[in-house]
Amino acid sequence: MAINHIVTPLDSATLDSKEQYVFYHKMVDFALKELIVSVQEHNLCTPQEMTFFKQYCDLLLYSIEAMRIKYMYDDEDNMKVDLTDSGFPNYLEFRYLFNDLSLRDNYLNKLKDVSELQNEFLDQLMRKKQPVTKEKLFQAASIVYYTSVEQQFIFNRFSQGKISDAPAGSQAEYMVSWSFYDVSHNRPFVCFMYFTYDGNPVQDKEEIYDILKTVADRDMNLDTMAYGIDRRLKNLKPKHIKRIDLGPFHNVFAKDENIITHTILESIAKKEVPLESYALSLKVDEVFSGSEFKEGSYFSKQILQKWRDVITRDYIFAPHRIIQLLYNKNPEIMNGLAKPPFELSDLKIKH
Repeated sequence: MAINHIVTPLDSATLDSKEQYVFYHKMVDFALKELIVSVQEHNLCTPQEMTFFKQYCDLLLYSIEAMRIKYMYDDEDNMKVDLTDSGFPNYLEFRYLFNDLSLRDNYLNKLKDVSELQNEFLDQLMRKKQPVTKEKLFQAASIVYYTSVEQQFIFNRFSQGKISDAPAGSQAEYMVSWSFYDVSHNRPFVCFMYFTYDGNPVQDKEEIYDILKTVADRDMNLDTMAYGIDRRLKNLKPKHIKRIDLGPFHNVFAKDENIITHTILESIAKKEVPLESYALSLKVDEVFSGSEFKEGSYFSKQILQKWRDVITRDYIFAPHRIIQLLYNKNPEIMNGLAKPPFELSDLKIKH
């Protein structure tokens, strides 16, 4: 295993109460849905890219909702939010969730029958006039979790999209998407590659998918990723690769050293902004092929792409009050964005 695949739970903050799970889930759910709408409104993705971007965000939201159900009444385990530079759940949480659902049948066989649990709830509430115990609530949550959550919809370390035709007017014939959860940053990334192919890429899709999972499943210099794909797939010529780095998610649960996170945390502590204040950073890297060159010995030459300089664009999405705050406290960061920050709606949570 590569060193950047080694993860540690020590870089995480623990959510340890029902109130924290509800609060955190509402924040992530609200912010990501606002982000999807804003990315589409401001044309940061093409219509075709947007379809896949929504799907990957839906997987992320589905997974975090599954975590909420799983941990809501669990006294033994608690969900961990990344502390380093993310604000999203630690990668280990997604791995635990995926592995846990592999044992679904084992757990279901040990759980009480739904009708039996319902009768116990009614007896406790109606006859004894007492609240349902936390243990019973955890049993009910476990039934919901193991009977409703599907393993195939969990945001895994690598999720592969299908090969499709590139849109009309593109310099390439085909497009493929994929996403990964980088374990060193604990953040989701979404990638798109436009390419030409000598042959039928759908027939060779397993080889293409396998190489993408091998060489393009973590954060790295984008031209390095492009070269790795190009070199490993002789019939495929990548023409344009686009990668979206989703995060950090700046909120009260994040404790990273990011300047924007610190600005929001300080203002929350001073009660200048409400506890549910948030911002989302998003970075888009793109690289395009230029000319071609030959690499290898006389008998095994391979034509590869020469890549132009990587184009990087930084964006920030936040409610109006937070945008004002960031301009006042960190004007140098805000002035360095690719576009002025995109305004999102305020999140209002009753405390």
